[in-house]
Amino acid sequence: MSVLDSLLARAGNRDHAVTVYRREDPVEVESLFAAHGIEFEVRTLGPTGPDPFVLIETDGEFVGVIAAAELDHLFDPPIGRPGEREDVPAGYRALFELFDDTLFASMRRRTLLAVSREIEERAYRVGSGTLRASFQRFSAFRPQVDVYRHLAAETDLDIHVHGADDWDAPTISGVTYHTIDDGDLGRFWVVAFDGGDDGHACGLVAREESDGYTGVWTDDEPVVDEILSTVAAA
Repeated sequence: MSVLDSLLARAGNRDHAVTVYRREDPVEVESLFAAHGIEFEVRTLGPTGPDPFVLIETDGEFVGVIAAAELDHLFDPPIGRPGEREDVPAGYRALFELFDDTLFASMRRRTLLAVSREIEERAYRVGSGTLRASFQRFSAFRPQVDVYRHLAAETDLDIHVHGADDWDAPTISGVTYHTIDDGDLGRFWVVAFDGGDDGHACGLVAREESDGYTGVWTDDEPVVDEILSTVAAA
């Protein structure tokens, strides 16, 4: 088992408890959770109770509560360029924190892009440190070129982009390209930031499957360091 496979396995072994509180009728988020491999329980609210909401616990500890309606943002996320994300709902940013270290199945590329943007946004705001991205193939980096040109021009980040050499990526001052020689890394979409001097490390690892991607995002600094060193060595 590779390092990145092991990381996903560890995330899957964590004890996440998701409870949906709603009235008699199911709410949309239940089918969304089921489609993405998120186990959950349902508790029924009284007729005069609050609007449906979701309670999240990890390893027996309370993580947070969020309105069920806000969870639509998790599965149909907003995407914007780092530094230009004023229209991203606060609810989505809360979701990014609440579902940290939760293993998701059947993730779409749009979701991966949205999570990647959250990491890139954090790197943009810190303005220094190391950011590594591996979109599997350089051709998949093509839609990201303007984003990374903007990041390189507006920050002092040390930016590295990894991928299989199937496209001639343009030269960008401040961005270093690395051709993937390790066939194993080619199965993964990875974006990781070491946090610079502010300790805001965060990372995303997602493995391509037949029905999408299985992935997890984290702000656990030792785990992010493990991701960064694995990608750098590939």
